[in-house]
Amino acid sequence: MDELIEKIRDPMLRAQAEKVAAFHGYLSPGALVGIQMFNIARKMLNLSSCERIFVTSETCNCLPDPFQVLAKATVGNKGLKIEDLGKMAVTINKVGLAGCRTQAVRIVLDPAKTKRFPRLHAWFMKSCKVSHDEVVSILLEAGESVYTWEAFELEVPERPRKKIAICEGCGESFIQMESEPLCKTCLEPSNNREPSPSNNPSLEDLLCPRS
Repeated sequence: MDELIEKIRDPMLRAQAEKVAAFHGYLSPGALVGIQMFNIARKMLNLSSCERIFVTSETCNCLPDPFQVLAKATVGNKGLKIEDLGKMAVTINKVGLAGCRTQAVRIVLDPAKTKRFPRLHAWFMKSCKVSHDEVVSILLEAGESVYTWEAFELEVPERPRKKIAICEGCGESFIQMESEPLCKTCLEPSNNREPSPSNNPSLEDLLCPRS
């Protein structure tokens, strides 16, 4: 994989790949997709090198990591939100004032376009096993040609007022959004304190297989 990174001709893309690989553990195909999506967003939204963005990733696997490294958009600083819909897609928007509209773009790895690269399409649709090195090489060759994106404007929501309350059920403190007396764990019987298994193992195996 290091040899693949060294073969990247574009100095900026190579530097991005090195940073993401160091953070993610290696340059997985999903991580490279994230890098390419980030670069499309930079162009479409005319982003400066240090401009803050907000990212909504539609998968929890691999794809969000490049945005954490390259854009400093993390779950902790509220720059990254993950809605695990099992899709290779992200929405990126610029910072805006609450109640105002701001520029955004949704980018998706398009199966109609990956068909032009049979081995990449086979990996994407998981119809046969394709090595990571081969997929990364094809993605580097394909560049932006396998993506579809749509620019639009979205309204920046008001930040909800919140306060800390003590749950009447478990006695623990929680962020109270309205006037609810119970935390979400106690309010919803289906909730429990044990981590739930992934509901999308096929995508996880595809992007970040366990060796």
